[in-house]
Amino acid sequence: MALLDFLNKKKDSEKAKSLKDSKAKPEKKADKVALVKPKETSTLPEVKKYSKESDFSYEVVREPHISEKSTNLSQENKYVFKIYKNSNKLEIKKAIEGTYGVNVTAVNIIKIPKKKRRLGKTEGFRKSYSKAVITIKEGQRIEIY
Repeated sequence: MALLDFLNKKKDSEKAKSLKDSKAKPEKKADKVALVKPKETSTLPEVKKYSKESDFSYEVVREPHISEKSTNLSQENKYVFKIYKNSNKLEIKKAIEGTYGVNVTAVNIIKIPKKKRRLGKTEGFRKSYSKAVITIKEGQRIEIY
């Protein structure tokens, strides 16, 4: 009943006052130790620690870039991937390490500009894209090709 809720609020406030009074007074005269306040919960959010298994995204790397040059680079522990334009080196490193289970030592990003193309009278542009050259630790391999 909403009409009698004010009575419940009075009872709750009286209980709270009696609890405060009982906590403030020490029980014995011999125990003149200062009262310890209960631990307050912190309002700051917890910082999540990085772990290789959980913090990577499949949406950073599009696909492997397969060409003659990229197959030759794979002999030098360098692999080429097409990536999304707004991804950075740390995100790419985490994604490759999480997906393929290798240790990445270096990430180089190359931006390929759009190029003008023509088919008869009609002119247009080929899309621009970004690719990343990933260098992995010696002795490890990625099976792509």
